Amino acid sequence: MDQPTKHADITLLLEGTYPFVRGGVSSWVHQIIEGLPQYTFALIFLGSQKKDYDTPKYNLPVNVVHLECHYLWDHFSLSKPKACKGNHTYVAASEKLHDWFRAPQSNFDEAIVNKLLVTLGQPSGFTAEEFFYSKASWKQLCEYYEKYNSQNSFIDYIWTIKAMHTPLFRLAQVAHQFSLSTGTFHAISTGFAGFLGVILHYLTDRPLILTEHGIYTKERKIDLQSLFIKEHRDILGDALPMGMQYQEMLWIRFFESLGRLVYKASDPIISLYETNRERQVNDGADRIRTQVIPNGMAVERFLELRARRPEKIPLVVGLLGRIVPIKDIKTFIRSMHTIVSHLPEAEGWLIGPEDEDKGYVQECKTLVHELELEEKVRFMGFQKISDVLPRLGVLVLTSISEAFPLVILEAYASGLPVVATDVGACREIIEGNSDEDRALGCAGIVIPMADPEATAHAVVDLLGDENRWYAAQKAGIQRVERYYTQARMLDSYKTVYDQALTS
Repeated sequence: MDQPTKHADITLLLEGTYPFVRGGVSSWVHQIIEGLPQYTFALIFLGSQKKDYDTPKYNLPVNVVHLECHYLWDHFSLSKPKACKGNHTYVAASEKLHDWFRAPQSNFDEAIVNKLLVTLGQPSGFTAEEFFYSKASWKQLCEYYEKYNSQNSFIDYIWTIKAMHTPLFRLAQVAHQFSLSTGTFHAISTGFAGFLGVILHYLTDRPLILTEHGIYTKERKIDLQSLFIKEHRDILGDALPMGMQYQEMLWIRFFESLGRLVYKASDPIISLYETNRERQVNDGADRIRTQVIPNGMAVERFLELRARRPEKIPLVVGLLGRIVPIKDIKTFIRSMHTIVSHLPEAEGWLIGPEDEDKGYVQECKTLVHELELEEKVRFMGFQKISDVLPRLGVLVLTSISEAFPLVILEAYASGLPVVATDVGACREIIEGNSDEDRALGCAGIVIPMADPEATAHAVVDLLGDENRWYAAQKAGIQRVERYYTQARMLDSYKTVYDQALTS
């Protein structure tokens, strides 16, 4: 990246992930870039505030020729408040878009949407100052409130609408300032990254590819109040004064609307497993444009780890992941209380970064103390996966939401069975996705969410029964080697990229 460049084959649009956050989607992005060295990549990273991200967690591969970072919740500069008439033509046209948001089965006028988004934030369309200060904007907001929201607080409504539109104007600015030519854009979520992709798609007439590891709107429904609102309360201030239920609903509808816009502009629309593909279709994606490309593993890199596995099954229960609420670390800790009552020599290792939600980390450590598990549950922080996988006897995921956890494939490749909640693709990865796949057997045990006793009994069943453990190990190895190789995944994305670059 030392030399300036004017072109990248693929521009990745990344929200809150690579290269500043480890694991999960970020690992997959790094895998794609390294695995397809014949293409050059540009990265547009979108974060919350600059202070939330320090140095990159990954060394960028040599085929990354451009990186730019934008922070949606840092101070947004506006001119001093000054009343103006506003662009009444733009506001009138935007009403058709809002009508479609409320009734997505109605006709979608792409020409109008194209013009609205391309001119968003521009003097020829509608500037941020016009949105915040114009009579046309105020009139529309008041009319929408009276028609659709009059039973709720007017102040809550106005400030929430203004808060959610602020990053859209920043994204429009990012799109218009992006001067790098590119063969195709690839958004790794809907949401704000996807919305940026839609604007860039209309501005440049280049294809937009969408890959959803999880369904963005579903994930926002899960963590909106506990994470998103908490994260931005200090930024939005009085925009979130009290009574979160109504504002939470507005934000969810907002992200659903962004998602439908992204689906309309994207081709192909990729998910990691069939259940999420059906959800995309139900949420407005054109089925013809959808396809499934599962995650893949460089299995050969894990053969050495498999060879390092000790003869005796270690009585170590590991959870690899961020110490955050969505991973439901507390269920893991509570399960260890039962596990050690059956297997007194067992240990529980929490392996992952602790810097994302320090309050939750402290709650987890307090729970360990309350259950008198200080000698049994270890907080190990970030570790190299190669250092820990051979030392584990079973990998546990207690998450309340997952897409297609790469860590399960890594566990299989290293010869490790898995216990995981019935979320995302976990069941099909553990039990199989077809008759042929299921014939390989179960590579672990699927458990209900938030059930410490079920989690504990599944772990004890595996660790306490060598025959079952080795059968699960064999099934996992065969499954990852047959269906989830990195070569298979990279070949699929090569096909997607080649089609986009020749369009």
